[in-house]
Amino acid sequence: MIKAIIFDLDNTLMDFMKMKSMSVDAAINGMIEAGLNIDRKQSKEKIYDIYDEKGYEYQEVFDDFLLELKVTSSSYHKYLAAAIVSYRKIKDATMVLYPNVNSTLITLSKLGFKIGVLTDAPSREAWIRLYSLSMHHLFDEVVTLEDTGKRKPSSEPFIKISDLLEISPEEILMVGDWPERDVIGAKKLNMKTAFAKYGDMFKTIDSGADYDLNDISEIIDIVKKENMQ
Repeated sequence: MIKAIIFDLDNTLMDFMKMKSMSVDAAINGMIEAGLNIDRKQSKEKIYDIYDEKGYEYQEVFDDFLLELKVTSSSYHKYLAAAIVSYRKIKDATMVLYPNVNSTLITLSKLGFKIGVLTDAPSREAWIRLYSLSMHHLFDEVVTLEDTGKRKPSSEPFIKISDLLEISPEEILMVGDWPERDVIGAKKLNMKTAFAKYGDMFKTIDSGADYDLNDISEIIDIVKKENMQ
């Protein structure tokens, strides 16, 4: 019996990587327009190398990028400001939900399921996204990185949200785009799992999940099927 559905946030509810890519492009264009002589493609690769090393929530990425370029101190803050302002403008404009997210969450809530978010994003950034997308009121519980200090697939975040929802892990369906974190972590506690194939960035062939989703709305039929067994 499924009584709750918990969702990863980035690339499961919202298209995080599209937002990130377009925002980085804008930041690079901003620096070029401010007078910095850089190659767009090479610059994006360098910025993503920094993200890969320090995490996609790293806030000083453009500081590090400019330091690597050995930009003179007299121009450093001009280019940094151009990057940050350009990035933020596009970030706000490109923060969008995947199709059918709102309608699916509302339907699940009306059917009596508890709904939660379990994300590795820092609390501040996670809540900013939820408020920006007008989703903050749709969830019974939200667990972020700071709530346990552990990232998925550690069991601690999954146990935390299970305890907050007051529902046993065996009665929860976990939905996420990253099998090595979302699926493996959930299965440790015998949660049912659904792989957000529509948000997959790694061309996953075998997710290991109980269900693969081409569209988030498929969850509705899945929970109905599970609860008929």
